[in-house]
Amino acid sequence: MILTQILQPSCIKAPLESKDKNQAIEELVNVLSDAGLLGDRAEALEAVMAREATRSTGIGSGIAIPHGKCGAVTELIMAIGIAREPIDFDSIDDKPVQIIVLLISPPDQTGPHIQALARISRLLLDAPFKAQLEKAGSPEEVFSLISGKESE
Repeated sequence: MILTQILQPSCIKAPLESKDKNQAIEELVNVLSDAGLLGDRAEALEAVMAREATRSTGIGSGIAIPHGKCGAVTELIMAIGIAREPIDFDSIDDKPVQIIVLLISPPDQTGPHIQALARISRLLLDAPFKAQLEKAGSPEEVFSLISGKESE
C-alpha cells in the first residue's frame, strides 16, 4: 500500500492547533469533513472516540494512530496532524505525541485498514524520517516527505 494514494495534501494539518488528545482527534476529523470525505462527520468522530475509549492509540515514540470504522465513508481515508507542542495521548510509553495519523474505514473493509497501519508503522520506525516529519511546518512539506520516502 502506498499512503499517498489515500492521503491528500488537504488532509494534512501542520501544525495542529489542538493542545489535547480529544481536540486533536476532532481537529483531524474536521479536516476530513472539510475535504468532503465524510458522509457524516458526527458518526465518524463518534467511531474514532469510541475506539479511543477502549484503549489509547498512542503507540509510543511520539506517534498516535487514532482510527475508527463507520458507515460515514465508503473507502479508507486518512488525515495527518503534526503537533508543534507534544500532546499527552495516554500513550503506551507514557510519552506525549507529535505525529497523529487518523484513519477511518468502512466496517466491512479490514484489509486496507490493516495494510495502512502496517505501512505507517514501518515508515515511522525510520528515526531520521520521523524527525523530519516532526519538524515539518506545512501540509505540503509533510506530503512531500511522505512521497519522497515512499518512492525510495
